[in-house]
Amino acid sequence: MNSREVWFGRSLAARIKRCNLQPLSVLYYLGWQIYLLAYRIGLKRAKEPHIPIVVVGNFTVGGTGKTPITIYVAQVLIERGLEVVIGCSGYGSPKSAKASLAPVGVLGPKVWGDEPALIRELLPDVPLIVGRNRVLAAKICHENFPNAVLLMDDGLQHLPLKTHIKIAVEPKQSDNRMILPAGPYREPYNHNRVDIVVPGHFEIRRKLSHFKDQDGGGIELPISPTMNARALAAIGNPNQFFAALETVGIQLEKQFELKDHDPLTAGTLLASFDREMPTIVTLKDWMKLRELPGISKCKIWIAHESVSLEPRQEFANWLHERLQKTAKKVAE
Repeated sequence: MNSREVWFGRSLAARIKRCNLQPLSVLYYLGWQIYLLAYRIGLKRAKEPHIPIVVVGNFTVGGTGKTPITIYVAQVLIERGLEVVIGCSGYGSPKSAKASLAPVGVLGPKVWGDEPALIRELLPDVPLIVGRNRVLAAKICHENFPNAVLLMDDGLQHLPLKTHIKIAVEPKQSDNRMILPAGPYREPYNHNRVDIVVPGHFEIRRKLSHFKDQDGGGIELPISPTMNARALAAIGNPNQFFAALETVGIQLEKQFELKDHDPLTAGTLLASFDREMPTIVTLKDWMKLRELPGISKCKIWIAHESVSLEPRQEFANWLHERLQKTAKKVAE
């Protein structure tokens, strides 16, 4: 039984498992409150090696779409003429242990992680700092890009680093409000600990914009008439992706659902793809699939998504005002 089944399952086995995990959640809750209190009363002090730092995070584990929102926020800042550096953990990759400035050009997901590879694909000119050591990442940013806005993909619970604008992405509050491991929450839900929660005053608008084949050819949406295809997703919320495909005219014959950040290197993976019928994948998963020997023989369509926070101009103004307030505090 995987974690999502434990958290949201309605079966008797899932309910029993949740009950058995509740004592551990109580210990986790107490540990989090002690951790938070240490910073609130000054026993520990967050470091501030760079200003400003914007963090896009969440209260729950995975599947909320932080990375697409981070990319969108970066685009908003760039449109305002600001220099932007993105920091991300590089989950599961060798580079995640500390923090390092990624080189220019295409990033291999095996070394740098699938999300850094995705960000580089969509924002090729934006510097990337990869690694879980957020304080070190901020130092690297300040040393190399002292005038940039450091935009953190995740890191809301990383209290050793002082951040200046906190955006929490929580598309839907879970029916299970417990914290780990009996529930999906990394910390008790507290909107007062962040500057804004989206959706809320600003709505998340996301939709599939188009598909591309392996040669870069475009396939416009919606598909008409409805056609059959297969789909693969190794993301936090694969069911959302599968549902989105059906809304644009795809009848899914088969769905391959793998855990988030799966390396997609299983020996039988390519054999499961149909050579004639397209298999539709997310752009994040394509970063890994495109490196597999033999993938060129498969019929792959890559789904591209558009994401925004609406009203767009109002959000851009809000973010700009928050950055101005941060700069004013520093000047004082």
